[in-house]
Amino acid sequence: MSIRPSTPEIITVNSEALQTQIRDLLPSQNGFGSELQASNVITPIIDLTAAAEGSALPSSLQQALAFGSQTAFSARGGTDTIVATPGFFRVTGAYTAASNVANATASIDITDGISSKRLVLFTREPSGGAQALNIDFIVFMTPGDSLSATTSDSSLTIAGSSRQVALGDGTLVQPNGFPL
Repeated sequence: MSIRPSTPEIITVNSEALQTQIRDLLPSQNGFGSELQASNVITPIIDLTAAAEGSALPSSLQQALAFGSQTAFSARGGTDTIVATPGFFRVTGAYTAASNVANATASIDITDGISSKRLVLFTREPSGGAQALNIDFIVFMTPGDSLSATTSDSSLTIAGSSRQVALGDGTLVQPNGFPL
């Protein structure tokens, strides 16, 4: 049995997105060749992700609640505006019902100034006891949009906070105070 060395195979990779990422993350390589190549030879790997670069948090940490980043809201027997600024916002909180008020409702709605869309609706059943439900979602707001919480009776409350997690163009907003 004879052992034959394998012949390396080199393939050109045509991806402008990968070439742009390499130029951005490895500026010293800018101008050295115009094509990426792949090989079937085992070679060390360079991690080109934003996390490896050290400039980005994982999305779960980037969306963290933070003392200086939160804006509180509370609707009890009325309406409270949660957000009226363009961008991406994380909304967290809870809906609570304290008594047996029949046919009471609570909702979270988004409006563009002309029409409204209901995002969340809670309905109070007449035979139920105390209720509590958590809310946690991310919403995208365009210029002119407004997000509000409304309850039809003072025995219902929607309360919580909002935090901008990204600008309208997708640029992430880090928690206030990050990095330490």
